[in-house]
Amino acid sequence: MAAPTQRCGGSPIGFAGCPPTTKPRWWLALLLLSVSSVPAVTALVDGLYCGTEVCYDVLGVSREAVKLDIARAYRQLARRYHPDRFRPGDPGSEGETRESAHKKFLLIATAYETLKDEDTRRDYDYMLDHPEEYYQHYYTYYRRQLTPKVDVRIVILVTICAISIFQYYSWHSSYNEAINYLVTVPKYRIQATEIAKQQGLLNRTKEKGKNRRSKEEIREQEEEVIRDIIKNKIDIKGGYQKPNLSDILLIQIVLSPYYLTQYISWYASWFYRFTFCREEYGEEDKFYIIRRNMKMSQSQFDGIDENTRQSFLEKRLWIKENYELHRKEQEEEMKVKMATDPRMKRYRRWMKNEGPGRLTFADD
Repeated sequence: MAAPTQRCGGSPIGFAGCPPTTKPRWWLALLLLSVSSVPAVTALVDGLYCGTEVCYDVLGVSREAVKLDIARAYRQLARRYHPDRFRPGDPGSEGETRESAHKKFLLIATAYETLKDEDTRRDYDYMLDHPEEYYQHYYTYYRRQLTPKVDVRIVILVTICAISIFQYYSWHSSYNEAINYLVTVPKYRIQATEIAKQQGLLNRTKEKGKNRRSKEEIREQEEEVIRDIIKNKIDIKGGYQKPNLSDILLIQIVLSPYYLTQYISWYASWFYRFTFCREEYGEEDKFYIIRRNMKMSQSQFDGIDENTRQSFLEKRLWIKENYELHRKEQEEEMKVKMATDPRMKRYRRWMKNEGPGRLTFADD
């Protein structure tokens, strides 16, 4: 009987003659191809500094050159390749055209801008010495390019000054609006007129000849007198109070150390007097606690009339329990007022019958 045979590679040979089977090595070839296609690491990258040129070679100086040598080399090359001074055929410019000279001048200017600044030159030298930090070089370059050249402190100062000017102008306009309104209120106008008459500011004297004024001029003068008296006699509080330079943002920032020291001193005194020594509260101290309980600013609290503030003292609202009781009473009074107010009744009736979300149709 014939011995068993097996085909290996298409030819009938015995088992002993079969070569070992091998898997295809296509993935190894692909890996070698991809590695060979990766560019070698280089420090000269298009778009960064002088591109594929070395800035030192562009200016013809060494890496050890000082600022003076760099500036001298730049001036010499700039005189030769500047678009306004370049002449084709000049010695040293053989084969150069105006277009190529212009491109070379831009490259020279870029090299000089890179090397004249100590920080930029340090970053550039680091890129030449560490070409493998590819993405770090991009970040460093564009961070320095996009950083504002103006000192940030100057920007902050100018912004604060602009805000302060706008703040003062806005307060002054609001104050003038309040004065213009008070001049038209009969109560204050009559009082100001009486004061002006007592001071002899509205006593009309007979004028003759060229010095005689018209009725319009006399009326304007009287209005100005009344306005000045209202300004001086009425103390306006709140958002319409007279503007003060010490309240604007710039002065507040300048005086902030003083205010901080003053507040620490006041707080220490408050703690010593009322917590440690157990002193009785004075009137101003009581008003401060009441204002703090009501969560009101000083200007808001100053806008409350004197009778109302005295009623706060009578009710002893500086005591937390009394203030909570007073607040609940105020809320209940507001609810009763809203329930009995005819306007609120009409509003609730409208909300019930024809309020939002209800569709009604006219009967034609």
